[in-house]
Amino acid sequence: MQRSFKVVLEKNDSNCYTVTVPALPGCVTQGKNKDEALARIREAIQGYLETLEIEGLPMPDSDIDIAEVEVTESISGKE
Repeated sequence: MQRSFKVVLEKNDSNCYTVTVPALPGCVTQGKNKDEALARIREAIQGYLETLEIEGLPMPDSDIDIAEVEVTESISGKE
């Protein structure tokens, strides 16, 4: 069965990418670039799901929803 998960890519101080899967707590990896990071997270997700199956734990029912929230920056005391 084919499934898809939303992932979060964050560029870190060493210009590598850390990737997390919010729907799968603890499923995280990194790569030197986006392509490498995405390839590694695919492997990590597959391993995560295989482990759930082996241990008889339930598969996640659904993925998460992601929304973007806009805020206005303000600096206290500065005009």
